[in-house]
Order: sequence, then structure tokens, then C-alpha cells
Amino acid sequence: MAVKGDMSKKQEVSLKDLLEAGVHFGHQAARWNPKMASYLYAVKDGVHVFDLVKTKKSLDEAAAFVRDWTATGKTILFVGTKRQAQAVIRQQAQKAGLPFVCQRWLGGTLTNWEQIQKSIKQLIEMKGAREKGEYKKYTKKERLLLDREIARLEKLFGGLASLEKPPEALFVVDVQKERIAVREAIRKGLELVAMVDSNSDPGGISYPIPANDDAVGSISLIVAAIATAAKEGIEKYGENKPAKN
Repeated sequence: MAVKGDMSKKQEVSLKDLLEAGVHFGHQAARWNPKMASYLYAVKDGVHVFDLVKTKKSLDEAAAFVRDWTATGKTILFVGTKRQAQAVIRQQAQKAGLPFVCQRWLGGTLTNWEQIQKSIKQLIEMKGAREKGEYKKYTKKERLLLDREIARLEKLFGGLASLEKPPEALFVVDVQKERIAVREAIRKGLELVAMVDSNSDPGGISYPIPANDDAVGSISLIVAAIATAAKEGIEKYGENKPAKN
């Protein structure tokens, strides 16, 4: 499986794939979280090294869960706002037809969904009005302000536009960076799949994937694998979904 991920082919990630993507490199040993001890293999040059056999097992379990989850019509929201994750989260989520957050997690996205939903509705309505030419009656300055507001809403809520209700699960890159999202998900009782580095706490994560969450290659490989599983489940759901009369 290519590091960037090929969602056109169903192919399991191998130990070689994980090794070549640098998934095995953790953080400096001095910065580790003891709760990750069971996933670690050794310390090399002062850096923790993950046991890739355990990483592969965890990834396979996470992918199986995501595949089964979306095969029942349930949603999973992809979250990754750190610089290294933004592009791949957006790309892979869009390929699979999944909702995503890749710019900034707004506090209350899960716990104050009603307000978030209002903003999503506003974005959809404003884009629709612009496409229909309803803004042509305004001055050039007014249209510029409207375009700026649409761009602002798109940046914050564009990846959530497909959601008609709160997501039922989250896939997160870097639980440290996305601690607010993780906290909200745990509070709401959502299923959590996440890349968890050696300096992080896997507590509350339903399916932790011990992996390097800083390297682009590692992030790309793991995100692509989870997105592929989600897409397979969505396609299965579409095949089995009862036809409307």
C-alpha cells in the first residue's frame, strides 16, 4: 500500500508499509507517557520506538471497526488540525465522502451542536444564494463582504456541511493537539479512533493506534487506511440499504 494511500484498491497495510512511513518513531524517551508502555518496543538514540506488530494489530482492529460502523449507516468525523495533518485529512475525507475538521476545532462542536448546526445552515444558504445570483443586486463592496463571510464560514464549517446530525464517532490525529475534541467526544459517549503517540494518554480512546503522529508519511498512511475502511463500509451500506418506495 502506497504511503499516500490508494483508495481504489482494498489492500491491508503491511509491517513494511508502516516501517517505510516512519510510523515506529515515537517522541523523546524523556517525554513519554507511561500509559503507552505496552505499545513500545525499545529506546533508540533517546527516542521511543513502537512495536510495529502491535501497531499493525491496533490499526487492523480500528479499520475493521470503522468499516463495520459505516456499513450500518453511522457517521465518523475526521479531525486533524495540525499543519502536517490538514491536507491529508481534507483529501482523504473528501475522497471517502466523510465530514472533517482540518482548520480549527471550535469548542462546543459536539456539546453545543445546535449552534454549530445554525452556522452550517447559514453557510449552505449563503452559498446557494450566491450561486443563484441573488447577490447581484448588492453593491460591489457588499458582495465582497458577503464573499468574505462565506469564506470564513467555509473555513470553519465547510467540512461539516454534510452532517444533518451530530457525528457518532471521531477519528483523530494527535489526541494531545485535539484534546478539546477528545474531551467533548468522551463526554458525549462517542466512539473514538485515534493516532496516539508515545507522549499521549490513550485513556478514553476506543481504538488507539500507537503511531508517530508528527511525520507526514506516517499520518498519510494511517489516515488513508482508516478512510479506505470507512469508504468500504459506506459502499456496503449503499448496496444493502433498502430502496425507497
